[in-house]
Amino acid sequence: MIELGKYQILKVVRKSTIGVYLGDEREQVLLPKKQVPQDISVGDSIKVFIYRDSEDRLISTVNQPLLTLGEVAMLTVKDVSKNGAYLDWGLEKDLFLPYKEQTTQVRPGERYLIALYIDKSSRLCGTMNVYDYLEDNPPYVKDDQVSGIVYNYNERFGAFVAVDNKYHGMLLKRELHRNVQIGEQIEARVINVRKDGKMDLSLQKKAYLQMEDDAKKIYEIIEAMGGELPYTDKAKPEVIKNDFNMSKNEFKRGIGRLLKERKVSIGVNSIKLTKE
Repeated sequence: MIELGKYQILKVVRKSTIGVYLGDEREQVLLPKKQVPQDISVGDSIKVFIYRDSEDRLISTVNQPLLTLGEVAMLTVKDVSKNGAYLDWGLEKDLFLPYKEQTTQVRPGERYLIALYIDKSSRLCGTMNVYDYLEDNPPYVKDDQVSGIVYNYNERFGAFVAVDNKYHGMLLKRELHRNVQIGEQIEARVINVRKDGKMDLSLQKKAYLQMEDDAKKIYEIIEAMGGELPYTDKAKPEVIKNDFNMSKNEFKRGIGRLLKERKVSIGVNSIKLTKE
């Protein structure tokens, strides 16, 4: 059986002026002449990928697509139309990404995480809704550092992340102290592997390491402001969030580290850098 969207090893059934036909007596698919190895003969086997040409006919290719049926991969948008977008996936015919399968507005030249599926018309298409294509039970444990791609966002829960383009991850809303974009690659820490095998993630390092990074960031921002911050660690959380992109607790811990190192002093209404 010839299966759309997959690699298959098929036998050469007959030769033609336009290429060779692969398969068996019941079902055959063309391998275009320009892709046929010179020394191939009837009865030989060859590994090909099955997709559809510009006229929606089944066709095979020895070229390798960037993803196969059920897989996910980062693909680049080549063009956008009112019905959807066209993606470069390594084959002559671009992959269509329907408008209804987009989780954000896509732009030419940008890269997004895409899964490959077969639509109701038996055509290969891309989707940005990759949740159902990811796996549970990752090879990671609490406090491991991981890499992933943000593929969706929910106001209530946070950002959905495909770790290693393969495993379920979630950047919890309480852990999001900066904006993340769909398609953005992030480095995160595993804060929990749930019973269902999905990972809860944080952009923050372990507390003692994060404190050092926050203290350095705070110092550099105050320095850029002329050496004085016009409020103390008792400022409103939204003010701190706006200036430092961190929570009030993170800010206070960072200031605490700078006080311990005698790099700042706190006055009635301000925080100043100390002279070294």
